[in-house]
Amino acid sequence: MNKLSKILVINGPNLNFLGKREIFFYGHYTLKEIEKKLTKIGKVNNFVIDFFQDNSEGKLIDCIQKASGKYLGIIINAGGYSHSSVAIMDALRTFEKPIIEVHMSNIYAREEYRNYSYISNVVDGSICGLGYLSYELALESLIKLIVLE
Repeated sequence: MNKLSKILVINGPNLNFLGKREIFFYGHYTLKEIEKKLTKIGKVNNFVIDFFQDNSEGKLIDCIQKASGKYLGIIINAGGYSHSSVAIMDALRTFEKPIIEVHMSNIYAREEYRNYSYISNVVDGSICGLGYLSYELALESLIKLIVLE
């Protein structure tokens, strides 16, 4: 595989607690279990999937800025930063390949402040409300977008 056959999955704050917190919204799968599932899908489709999770806005921005030239696409679940971070939105604008936003819960059926995502302004698509399947659908969609480019 060449270096450009990679996809980056970025997870923001508190997603390291998947499977432990608010099971009603996020389900029982841990982030590591989701990463395992995505790795398998990537392998079947000849993609390497790299993962990054951090609770810090600055580290997420650094990760996005370093992604250009290394990855053919990004999947991002910015967690709570989706609803507040213009800085992450601006960083994503610099990435010139497809980006899919993921939310495990249905952000439109939750608190009003979660109904708006800055990230949605700059991504190619958003998938929400399907639990861990949101990630799988995002990866399958992103692979199709990459192949069509």
